[in-house]
Amino acid sequence: MKLYNFFRSSTSHRLRIALNLKGITTDYVAVNLRVDEQQNDDFRVVNPQQLVPALDTGDKVMIQSPAIIEWLEEKYPTPALLPQGADARAHVRALAAIVGCDIHPINNRRILQTLRKQFGANEDAINAWCDTWISSGFDAYEALIAADPTRGRFSYGDAPGMADVYLIPQVESARRFNVDMNRWPLISAIDKACGELEAFQKAAPMVQPDV
Repeated sequence: MKLYNFFRSSTSHRLRIALNLKGITTDYVAVNLRVDEQQNDDFRVVNPQQLVPALDTGDKVMIQSPAIIEWLEEKYPTPALLPQGADARAHVRALAAIVGCDIHPINNRRILQTLRKQFGANEDAINAWCDTWISSGFDAYEALIAADPTRGRFSYGDAPGMADVYLIPQVESARRFNVDMNRWPLISAIDKACGELEAFQKAAPMVQPDV
């Protein structure tokens, strides 16, 4: 399999974590967002949406990290990223969606570039924008995990799962935008626990070949 991605892309980061947790090795194909390589015609053939990541399975090219992660869970069910039981799965998917639907989309590169170029936002304004939406999502995430009496070392239970796959890249992004993570001790503890695992270490942005 080939993984088209960019080292600092949060969606690429989350997919690298998921692949590592599943024990799946891919060929790393760097798409340099710093020079808008994703807008080249060659990449448009790979992904008509011109976004990363994209996963070439050999049979087809898959896009959109949530769809790919769900596909991985169905195709390679062990180790599981989702818990047993409909209620528990809904809870984990909701935690993941806080990041994947409500935090990341309005803080991604396309949005921030639009704020800079069309609305004249400087870097202080960009950081304030990101802080607002990361804080809103992390406040909810922290409250939900605090209210879970069965919570272990990770977002759900004592093994890393789908919620952590989404959370950790967003924590990385929060630090990049100077968000004070001390405001969320439970999230910070999960980040520390994940950081001790090879699957997360190998997926980290600063150890990728296209840094």
